[in-house]
Amino acid sequence: MHLIDTHCHLDFADFDGDRAAVLAASRSLGVARYIVPAVGEENWAALEGLAASEAGIFYALGVHPMWASRQTSGVLARLASRLAARPSALVAIGECGLDGRSTVSQAGQLELFEGQLELAHQFQLPLLVHSVRANDTVATLLKRYRPAAGGVIHAFSGSLHQAERFWALGFRLGIGGTITYERASKTREAVAAMPWEALVLETDAPDMPLAGRQGMRNSPEYLPEVLACLARLKGEAPSKVAELLRESSEALFPRLLR
Repeated sequence: MHLIDTHCHLDFADFDGDRAAVLAASRSLGVARYIVPAVGEENWAALEGLAASEAGIFYALGVHPMWASRQTSGVLARLASRLAARPSALVAIGECGLDGRSTVSQAGQLELFEGQLELAHQFQLPLLVHSVRANDTVATLLKRYRPAAGGVIHAFSGSLHQAERFWALGFRLGIGGTITYERASKTREAVAAMPWEALVLETDAPDMPLAGRQGMRNSPEYLPEVLACLARLKGEAPSKVAELLRESSEALFPRLLR
Protein backbone atom coordinates (compact mmCIF):
# COMPACT_ATOMS: atom_id res chain seq x y z
CA MET A 1 0.00 0.00 0.00
CA HIS A 2 1.01 3.59 -0.61
CA LEU A 3 -0.66 5.90 1.91
CA ILE A 4 -0.55 9.69 2.21
CA ASP A 5 -1.05 11.34 5.59
CA THR A 6 -2.49 14.66 4.44
CA HIS A 7 -2.34 16.30 7.88
CA CYS A 8 0.24 15.50 10.56
CA HIS A 9 2.33 17.82 12.73
CA LEU A 10 5.65 15.99 12.53
CA ASP A 11 7.52 19.18 13.41
CA PHE A 12 6.00 19.32 16.91
CA ALA A 13 8.25 18.79 19.93
CA ASP A 14 6.34 15.55 20.68
CA PHE A 15 8.48 13.92 17.98
CA ASP A 16 11.83 15.50 18.82
CA GLY A 17 13.09 12.40 20.61
CA ASP A 18 12.23 9.83 17.94
CA ARG A 19 11.16 11.54 14.71
CA ALA A 20 13.44 9.43 12.52
CA ALA A 21 12.19 6.22 14.13
CA VAL A 22 8.54 7.26 13.70
CA LEU A 23 9.13 7.99 10.02
CA ALA A 24 10.94 4.69 9.50
CA ALA A 25 8.14 2.75 11.21
CA SER A 26 5.47 4.63 9.25
CA ARG A 27 7.20 4.03 5.94
CA SER A 28 7.55 0.33 6.71
CA LEU A 29 3.75 0.22 7.08
CA GLY A 30 3.16 1.93 3.73
CA VAL A 31 2.81 5.57 4.78
CA ALA A 32 5.01 7.08 2.09
CA ARG A 33 4.15 10.79 1.95
CA TYR A 34 3.17 13.39 4.53
CA ILE A 35 1.76 16.92 4.49
CA VAL A 36 2.79 18.92 7.56
CA PRO A 37 0.70 22.08 8.10
CA ALA A 38 1.84 25.23 9.85
CA VAL A 39 0.15 26.58 12.94
CA GLY A 40 1.73 30.02 12.89
CA GLU A 41 4.55 32.10 11.55
CA GLU A 42 6.92 30.79 14.21
CA ASN A 43 7.08 27.33 12.60
CA TRP A 44 7.17 28.22 8.90
CA ALA A 45 10.98 27.95 8.70
CA ALA A 46 10.98 24.66 10.63
CA LEU A 47 8.57 23.14 8.12
CA GLU A 48 10.73 24.20 5.22
CA GLY A 49 13.74 22.65 6.91
CA LEU A 50 11.94 19.40 7.70
CA ALA A 51 10.76 19.01 4.11
CA ALA A 52 14.28 19.67 2.82
CA SER A 53 15.80 17.05 5.11
CA GLU A 54 13.32 14.18 4.71
CA ALA A 55 12.07 12.51 1.53
CA GLY A 56 8.32 12.40 1.09
CA ILE A 57 7.54 15.32 3.39
CA PHE A 58 5.57 18.27 2.04
CA TYR A 59 4.09 21.21 3.92
CA ALA A 60 1.47 23.94 4.10
CA LEU A 61 1.96 27.50 5.32
CA GLY A 62 -0.71 29.43 7.16
CA VAL A 63 -2.00 30.61 10.53
CA HIS A 64 -4.19 28.38 12.73
CA PRO A 65 -7.21 30.13 14.31
CA MET A 66 -5.96 29.30 17.81
CA TRP A 67 -2.84 31.34 17.04
CA ALA A 68 -4.79 34.38 15.87
CA SER A 69 -4.10 36.36 19.03
CA ARG A 70 -0.34 35.69 18.83
CA GLN A 71 0.25 37.12 15.38
CA THR A 72 1.72 40.54 14.78
CA SER A 73 0.54 42.92 12.10
CA GLY A 74 1.60 42.15 8.58
CA VAL A 75 1.52 38.34 8.93
CA LEU A 76 -0.65 37.91 5.83
CA ALA A 77 1.75 39.99 3.74
CA ARG A 78 4.66 37.89 4.97
CA LEU A 79 2.70 34.73 4.21
CA ALA A 80 2.02 36.00 0.68
CA SER A 81 5.75 36.60 0.19
CA ARG A 82 6.54 32.99 1.17
CA LEU A 83 3.82 31.63 -1.08
CA ALA A 84 5.05 33.71 -4.00
CA ALA A 85 8.44 31.98 -3.79
CA ARG A 86 6.68 28.71 -4.77
CA PRO A 87 9.04 26.26 -3.01
CA SER A 88 8.60 22.81 -4.52
CA ALA A 89 7.51 21.10 -1.28
CA LEU A 90 4.82 23.69 -0.52
CA VAL A 91 1.47 22.11 -1.45
CA ALA A 92 -1.23 24.10 0.40
CA ILE A 93 -2.23 27.03 2.62
CA GLY A 94 -3.03 26.17 6.21
CA GLU A 95 -3.84 25.17 8.76
CA CYS A 96 -6.41 27.94 8.81
CA GLY A 97 -10.08 28.30 9.63
CA LEU A 98 -12.41 28.92 12.56
CA ASP A 99 -12.68 27.40 16.03
CA GLY A 100 -15.95 27.99 17.85
CA ARG A 101 -14.65 26.47 21.09
CA SER A 102 -11.75 28.88 21.40
CA THR A 103 -11.59 31.95 23.61
CA VAL A 104 -9.53 33.63 20.87
CA SER A 105 -11.45 36.54 19.38
CA GLN A 106 -13.86 35.29 16.73
CA ALA A 107 -13.39 38.56 14.85
CA GLY A 108 -9.62 37.99 14.81
CA GLN A 109 -10.06 34.42 13.61
CA LEU A 110 -12.41 35.56 10.87
CA GLU A 111 -10.04 38.26 9.63
CA LEU A 112 -7.16 35.79 9.36
CA PHE A 113 -9.26 33.11 7.69
CA GLU A 114 -10.70 35.49 5.11
CA GLY A 115 -7.20 36.76 4.37
CA GLN A 116 -6.00 33.22 3.74
CA LEU A 117 -9.01 32.50 1.55
CA GLU A 118 -7.99 35.46 -0.57
CA LEU A 119 -4.41 34.15 -0.76
CA ALA A 120 -5.70 30.74 -1.85
CA HIS A 121 -7.47 32.44 -4.74
CA GLN A 122 -4.43 34.55 -5.58
CA PHE A 123 -1.94 31.67 -5.59
CA GLN A 124 -4.29 28.88 -6.72
CA LEU A 125 -3.37 26.63 -3.80
CA PRO A 126 -5.66 24.28 -1.86
CA LEU A 127 -6.52 24.99 1.76
CA LEU A 128 -6.27 22.87 4.91
CA VAL A 129 -9.28 24.11 6.86
CA HIS A 130 -9.79 23.79 10.60
CA SER A 131 -13.52 23.88 11.31
CA VAL A 132 -14.61 23.24 14.90
CA ARG A 133 -18.19 24.08 15.82
CA ALA A 134 -18.13 26.30 12.75
CA ASN A 135 -19.09 24.09 9.79
CA ASP A 136 -21.99 26.22 8.62
CA THR A 137 -20.03 29.48 8.89
CA VAL A 138 -17.03 27.94 7.13
CA ALA A 139 -19.24 26.63 4.33
CA THR A 140 -20.79 30.07 3.88
CA LEU A 141 -17.33 31.65 3.59
CA LEU A 142 -16.15 29.01 1.13
CA LYS A 143 -19.20 29.70 -1.00
CA ARG A 144 -18.48 33.42 -0.89
CA TYR A 145 -14.77 33.18 -1.79
CA ARG A 146 -14.93 30.05 -4.00
CA PRO A 147 -11.24 29.09 -3.78
CA ALA A 148 -10.69 27.37 -7.12
CA ALA A 149 -8.11 24.83 -5.91
CA GLY A 150 -10.43 23.56 -3.17
CA GLY A 151 -8.90 21.89 -0.16
CA VAL A 152 -9.62 19.69 2.84
CA ILE A 153 -11.97 20.09 5.77
CA HIS A 154 -9.49 18.81 8.32
CA ALA A 155 -10.72 16.23 10.86
CA PHE A 156 -14.23 16.31 9.47
CA SER A 157 -16.86 15.70 12.11
CA GLY A 158 -20.35 16.47 10.94
CA SER A 159 -23.49 15.33 9.22
CA LEU A 160 -24.04 13.95 5.74
CA HIS A 161 -25.70 17.24 4.76
CA GLN A 162 -22.59 19.17 5.82
CA ALA A 163 -20.29 16.67 4.10
CA GLU A 164 -22.23 17.00 0.85
CA ARG A 165 -22.20 20.78 1.10
CA PHE A 166 -18.40 20.89 1.53
CA TRP A 167 -17.90 18.46 -1.36
CA ALA A 168 -20.17 20.56 -3.60
CA LEU A 169 -17.87 23.51 -2.83
CA GLY A 170 -14.82 21.53 -3.95
CA PHE A 171 -13.57 20.48 -0.51
CA ARG A 172 -12.64 16.95 0.43
CA LEU A 173 -13.10 15.56 3.93
CA GLY A 174 -10.08 14.72 6.07
CA ILE A 175 -10.72 11.29 7.58
CA GLY A 176 -8.81 10.38 10.72
CA GLY A 177 -9.21 8.92 14.17
CA THR A 178 -12.77 10.16 14.67
CA ILE A 179 -14.24 7.34 12.59
CA THR A 180 -12.60 4.72 14.83
CA TYR A 181 -14.99 5.65 17.66
CA GLU A 182 -18.30 3.81 17.46
CA ARG A 183 -20.03 6.68 19.26
CA ALA A 184 -19.24 8.95 16.26
CA SER A 185 -22.18 7.41 14.42
CA LYS A 186 -23.23 10.58 12.59
CA THR A 187 -19.79 11.13 11.11
CA ARG A 188 -19.26 7.43 10.34
CA GLU A 189 -22.57 7.32 8.45
CA ALA A 190 -21.72 10.51 6.56
CA VAL A 191 -18.29 9.25 5.54
CA ALA A 192 -19.68 5.89 4.45
CA ALA A 193 -22.14 7.66 2.13
CA MET A 194 -19.62 9.96 0.43
CA PRO A 195 -17.83 9.12 -2.85
CA TRP A 196 -14.19 8.06 -2.65
CA GLU A 197 -12.98 11.15 -4.48
CA ALA A 198 -14.42 13.29 -1.66
CA LEU A 199 -12.13 11.71 0.97
CA VAL A 200 -8.47 11.85 2.01
CA LEU A 201 -6.67 10.22 4.94
CA GLU A 202 -5.01 12.04 7.84
CA THR A 203 -3.92 11.50 11.44
CA ASP A 204 -3.41 15.02 12.91
CA ALA A 205 -0.56 13.43 14.85
CA PRO A 206 0.38 13.92 17.64
CA ASP A 207 -3.26 14.82 18.36
CA MET A 208 -6.57 13.02 17.78
CA PRO A 209 -5.59 9.50 18.97
CA LEU A 210 -7.56 6.53 17.67
CA ALA A 211 -10.06 4.59 19.77
CA GLY A 212 -8.20 2.52 22.33
CA ARG A 213 -5.29 4.97 22.45
CA GLN A 214 -6.93 7.85 24.28
CA GLY A 215 -4.35 9.96 26.09
CA MET A 216 -1.50 8.59 23.97
CA ARG A 217 0.56 10.31 21.29
CA ASN A 218 -0.95 9.83 17.85
CA SER A 219 1.37 8.95 14.98
CA PRO A 220 1.37 8.46 11.19
CA GLU A 221 2.14 4.81 12.06
CA TYR A 222 -1.56 4.43 12.83
CA LEU A 223 -2.82 5.66 9.47
CA PRO A 224 -3.27 2.05 8.22
CA GLU A 225 -5.72 1.53 11.09
CA VAL A 226 -7.78 4.51 9.94
CA LEU A 227 -7.68 3.03 6.44
CA ALA A 228 -8.86 -0.36 7.74
CA CYS A 229 -11.76 1.25 9.62
CA LEU A 230 -12.80 3.24 6.56
CA ALA A 231 -12.63 0.11 4.41
CA ARG A 232 -14.98 -1.67 6.81
CA LEU A 233 -17.42 1.25 6.82
CA LYS A 234 -17.43 1.34 3.02
CA GLY A 235 -17.36 -2.44 2.50
CA GLU A 236 -14.24 -2.39 0.34
CA ALA A 237 -10.83 -4.09 0.47
CA PRO A 238 -8.14 -1.99 2.21
CA SER A 239 -5.79 -2.30 -0.79
CA LYS A 240 -8.44 -0.83 -3.07
CA VAL A 241 -9.21 1.95 -0.58
CA ALA A 242 -5.53 2.83 -0.40
CA GLU A 243 -5.37 3.16 -4.17
CA LEU A 244 -8.53 5.27 -4.39
CA LEU A 245 -7.46 7.66 -1.64
CA ARG A 246 -3.97 8.02 -3.06
CA GLU A 247 -5.59 9.10 -6.32
CA SER A 248 -7.87 11.52 -4.45
CA SER A 249 -4.93 13.09 -2.59
CA GLU A 250 -2.80 13.45 -5.72
CA ALA A 251 -5.68 15.05 -7.60
CA LEU A 252 -6.09 17.65 -4.87
CA PHE A 253 -2.36 18.20 -4.26
CA PRO A 254 -0.73 17.86 -7.70
CA ARG A 255 2.58 19.07 -6.25
CA LEU A 256 2.87 15.70 -4.50
CA LEU A 257 3.76 14.29 -7.91
CA ARG A 258 6.76 16.53 -8.50
